[in-house]
Amino acid sequence: MPGPVHRDVTASGVRLRVAEAGSGPTVILIHGLFVDHRSWDLIMPELAESFRVVAPDLPGFGASEKPPPSRFPYGIEAFAEAIADLYAGLELGPAAVVGHALGGAVALTLAARHPELVSRLILIDALCYESGAGRYGELALLPFVGGLVLKQLWGRGLFRRHFQETVFGPTSSIAAPRIDRYFDAFNAPAARSSALATLRATVDTRGIVAQTPRIQAPTLVIWGRHDRVWPASLGQRLSREIRGCGFELLDSGHSPHEERPREIVRIVRRFLSDERRARF
Repeated sequence: MPGPVHRDVTASGVRLRVAEAGSGPTVILIHGLFVDHRSWDLIMPELAESFRVVAPDLPGFGASEKPPPSRFPYGIEAFAEAIADLYAGLELGPAAVVGHALGGAVALTLAARHPELVSRLILIDALCYESGAGRYGELALLPFVGGLVLKQLWGRGLFRRHFQETVFGPTSSIAAPRIDRYFDAFNAPAARSSALATLRATVDTRGIVAQTPRIQAPTLVIWGRHDRVWPASLGQRLSREIRGCGFELLDSGHSPHEERPREIVRIVRRFLSDERRARF
């Protein structure tokens, strides 16, 4: 398959960078914190063999515009509305939506607020319940000091350690250059400011939890057995609280689609093929 095509689309008044590949039923991939659409690049080519895959950079991340918090509120609902607006910009119909971590909370909220847009929902190690943000995330949330740490002191070494010690599992083979690419996108004042605003806006997760009973789309929760950010018990709890939800536990850390991409592709294809069969 040829590589993804990149273009800019305005959504919620913010310029978003979007990667697209393939054709067929649409699958939207929503990334997590401190990364961008490239976190999906290990699964996007295979999914694009059967689907039209759309992977945006959320406002403030990757190559998308990074407006100040005074112009864009970096909360889950604001992100969800930006994705809903992206549907109009790309002329999309109902789509399967896959979200990881922060993107999982965005996907869940999108499905709850705009059920007509989401045909199937896949949540991968999704932000939902209050839990530790990891050593470096908690440091960044400290009053006064946190802003200084995240905006000025969090260098390449600490960024690598965050991913190696917290995000990826103990047996992960993810190489440092991949983490460095995420750091290069993060390492600009506007990007750091967006990340800090997002961290602070997502401390209180009660609004996300309140959305779970409203989910109508068939849903699958996928979790890493060795997730050191949010333990697998939270994924099991989430799957119980969404009606008819399935649950898959993989031998990975917090980022299964990067650590176990082949397994994720297999699971996603199987789940979405069930939707195709149900239509005929």
